Amino acid sequence: MPESDSVVYDLSDGVATITIDRPDAMNSLTTEAKDGLLAAVERARTDSGARAVLLTGTGRAFSAGQDLREHADSLGAGKGLDETVRKHYNPIVLGLTRMPKPVVAAVNGVAAGAGASLAFACDLRVASEKASFLLAFANVGLGSDSGASWTLPRLVGHARAMELLMLAEPVKAQRALEIGLVNKVVPAEELDAAARELAVRLANGPTVAYAAIKAELTFGSGLDLANALEMEANLQDQCAETSDHMNATLAFLKKEKPAFEGR
Repeated sequence: MPESDSVVYDLSDGVATITIDRPDAMNSLTTEAKDGLLAAVERARTDSGARAVLLTGTGRAFSAGQDLREHADSLGAGKGLDETVRKHYNPIVLGLTRMPKPVVAAVNGVAAGAGASLAFACDLRVASEKASFLLAFANVGLGSDSGASWTLPRLVGHARAMELLMLAEPVKAQRALEIGLVNKVVPAEELDAAARELAVRLANGPTVAYAAIKAELTFGSGLDLANALEMEANLQDQCAETSDHMNATLAFLKKEKPAFEGR
């Protein structure tokens, strides 16, 4: 993994924790930070010791999204977006959504623009009561990016997604829970422990089955029923051949708790 002063990678208890570490800039995403984040996501994918991934930020923000100072410099130089959506954000989002391991976002504070989109690309979201979400793209004269047009309707429905993107108003943690943006809200001082507990639980679970579930939900909604059924059947056949499935079935019959090894 390339060195990055903006992103920290840590592995313990089967969980790869990726932390965006630019607290003085609300974890806004410079080119260096985006490169580091992509490298960390790719590292988590291939890290044999990582059975789950936890994405979070340092300080009072999860991520404020694109670093607008760097973006303004790019505009001033006549470079526009300078291909950052295709070069940086799209690969990161695809890396998270296609990760064959469960991904948890610990949303510790403000998640705005692309920062919010990154949280939505994770499988589960635990939010601090101090967290908030802002789909701020329209406020700077832009459409959505980083997958928001795809993830948001799947989380909250078409009408709510349109509202969040067009009106671009902040959504506080409790409201985010009510409309389905997050799975759980906890006191700020409990966030790290709660998110890590969830990630460790997933790391100790049937990770091959989790990968199948992710694939089914990610791609199944874009298929007709017959093709979705066929995809389910293929993935179920693969899962049925794993040691995890055999051991869990035998443990069930013995009324014992199964131990999953991810194979």
